[in-house]
Parts: sequence; C-alpha cells; structure tokens
Amino acid sequence: MYIEQIYTGCLSQASYYIESDGEAAIVDPIRDIECYLELAKERKTRIKYIFETHFHADFVSGHVELKKKTGAEIIYGPKATASYEIVNAKDGQEFPIGKAAIKTIHTPGHTIESSCYLAIDENDKPVGVFSGDTLFVGEVGRVDLAAKSELSDRTMAGMLYNSLEKIKQLPDDVVVYPGHGAGSACGKNISSETTSTIGEQKMNNYALQAMTREAFIDVVVTGIAPPPRYFYTDVLLNHTGYDDEASLAKNLRPVELNEFKKEIQAGALVIDSRKPEDFAKEHMPGAINIGLDGQYAIWAGNLFDNVPFLIVCDEGKEKESIIRLARVGYDKAKGFLKGGLQTWKKEGNKTQSLESIKATDFSGRLGKDTTVLDVRNEGEWASGVVKNAITIPLAKLEESLSSLNKNAHYYIYCRSGYRSMIGASILQKHGFNKITNVMGGMNAISQTKIELAVPEIV
Repeated sequence: MYIEQIYTGCLSQASYYIESDGEAAIVDPIRDIECYLELAKERKTRIKYIFETHFHADFVSGHVELKKKTGAEIIYGPKATASYEIVNAKDGQEFPIGKAAIKTIHTPGHTIESSCYLAIDENDKPVGVFSGDTLFVGEVGRVDLAAKSELSDRTMAGMLYNSLEKIKQLPDDVVVYPGHGAGSACGKNISSETTSTIGEQKMNNYALQAMTREAFIDVVVTGIAPPPRYFYTDVLLNHTGYDDEASLAKNLRPVELNEFKKEIQAGALVIDSRKPEDFAKEHMPGAINIGLDGQYAIWAGNLFDNVPFLIVCDEGKEKESIIRLARVGYDKAKGFLKGGLQTWKKEGNKTQSLESIKATDFSGRLGKDTTVLDVRNEGEWASGVVKNAITIPLAKLEESLSSLNKNAHYYIYCRSGYRSMIGASILQKHGFNKITNVMGGMNAISQTKIELAVPEIV
C-alpha cells in the first residue's frame, strides 16, 4: 500500500492519495484536482473512490469534479445527504482497493456524518487512519459547526467523546493522517506536525487523556473562536455541488484598465496579493493587501463576504491569486488587472504607500501619546502585548472601526507582519491616514526592550 499526503499550506489542509495494485483512492480532495489526476497518471493507477470525512466548512472539496473526470464513487459516512450521487458507507464497511482495503469508522462529533477511514494493507494490517476533523495532532475538531436547535455544542461534544473512545482502540503504531495542521480554524490549537501515531496521541493529546465524559465536554466546548464567515458558504457548496470548469474559466481573465475602473465603481473589492513589503511601498488606493505568501485564502474568507472582487498581483501570479480564493468558495472574481500596478501607474493614476518600520525604530517612537494596535488573535495576547496597546483581532477590525480615532497615528503589529499589513490596508481604505506597520511583529518586538503586559480579556 502506498500513501501520500498532499498538504495545501494556504488552507492548512491535508488530502491523501492511497494506492494498491493499480487502484487508488483520494481522501478529502481540494477544489483544483489536477494534482490527483497527475499523480494517478504518473503512477499508472485508476482512481476508484473519493472518500470524504465530512462536509467540509473550511474549503470547497473537489469531489464532484473529480468524479466527473474519473468515474470514481464518492463515499461519505452514515447520515450524509447531498444533492448529487453519493455512497453512504455503513459503520465498519470496507472498500477494496487493489489488494488492500479502506474501512469506515463512523465518528460523529465534529459533524453528524463525520467518519474516519482506516487503511488496511495487503497483509490485513491496519496501517493508517484518515481522521478528518475528528482527531488532529494535539487537538480534536470543533463541535459547534453542525449544531442545530436540537443538537447543542455539548451534545456534539458528547458524541465526539464516544467517537474518540473508538479511535483509541486502534493499535498504537497506526499512523494518524489528520485533515488539518496548524492555522486551521477547525480546531483550537492544532500542532504544526501533519502526521502522528495513535500511541503518540494517546500520550500527548489532551483530549485523549483519561477523563470523565462531562470533563471532556467542558474542555472541548470552552474557548472556541467564532467560525470564519466563509464556512457556511463552503458547507452549502459541498452539499449541493457546483460547475467548476465554467466558473473558474470565466474568472481567470485579464481586465483592461477602463473595465477595471468600472468594476470598482460598481462596488468590486480590490485585493492586492503582492508581498506586504511591496504593497507598503506603493499600491492602488482602496486595495486590501492579502499576500500570497501567507494564509491568503483563509484571511480573505475571514474578512470578507463572497462578493465580486478584482485582483492586482505580480506577473505570473494571476492564476494562483484566483484559484486559491476559489478553494474557499470565493469564485466571484471579475478578473485581474492586465499588467498589474504598472498599468495603473502608466495612466497617471495616483498610488498610496504605508510607512513600515523595524521593531528597533518602533521602540524609539514609543511614548505616552503613542497609539498602538495589536491585531493578533485573543489566544496570542496571553504571552504579552505592548503596554497600553489596543487589542482587536484582525477578523474583527473592520466592524470595530467606529471605536478608533481617525486623527490618531496608529502603530500596528501582529505576530510576523503579515496580518498587520492587512489591517493597515483596511484602516487606510476607510480613511485612516496616519498608520505605521511594525515589520516582524511581536517576533521582532520581543527581541527589544519594549515593555509588555498581559491584557484583560473580557
């Protein structure tokens, strides 16, 4: 049996290719499916099954399009319903792949239909479990996404407790292949490691330690951040399906300057996907910087609704800028500005800039009249913030603008400088003209003598 993890960093998401004796299966494919088709072609195999661990909230799955291309059956766990043809696996049901097999383990808790899939090799030995959003490395899945009026978070957490008891019965050497790594909003504090073993998780994962059912429920339902705004769009698309080839081909097109301006006037959002340092030097007025080098799609989905948008990017990055947003269901692209920022400038259109300074220079500017803005997440503040800083998570910044003073000069930072430039561009778009970004964020600030404090979190 051959198993390959295909990790998509901008989504903190893992999909899997499983193969035995000329037959293959894909677990939790992303929307752009070329990588799976190419891998199967390269290894001379036929994709027989597409296993979905649940209806994903954080990305649009490629299962519908992959079935069209390969004829593979789409497998979900018990209780799943969709607007397209699927196979509802029974708990314990096995699906042969070559001389090996994949066994369904129904593990409700993250969602009702959530299931793990156990890989059983050619010698009838369990070798790996594809745990989706049931079990991560160091964490378990959030329990609030599928809650209905009759299914509270605590009810779902109780289901998850029972499901994890089933997973703990697997042999200690079985490899854990989770659906996500660090940075995903599908768990509270997922490890940066993308594989583990059952034995390691039984030793190190807090949720797999001996505790009562009630104690487990109390821990799991505490400290869940609100889900990003794009989650509900993605769940709907994964339930109903979509016409991928038509929508993506339509969106990936160059736009001349005159049309670009008309789309802006009609209300289209402008996303500049260049590096933060390039954006700081010069950019189009009103553009929001979300750099491709970070969690680009996740932050777009956190900050904006699925509205019409335009792209400004570096040459050669047009397809990536649009496809990565489509992965989270944001497929209302009107195109990209042909020629990028240079086209904008050639016609004499004005540009803007943002001051960006090193942490050492920031230290020299701090005083009683300095206004500092920390846009990290609440969990990051516990390790300390710049004394007297205003704390607003980036995802809540735009809705909190009325609490800020447009006449103040804001020094803005995050952990590394990526999110703070997004925040600075949002402030500037809304008429804040005195903004300084602190490069390197808290990573750099912590290396200076700047005084830190722990804020009260209400």
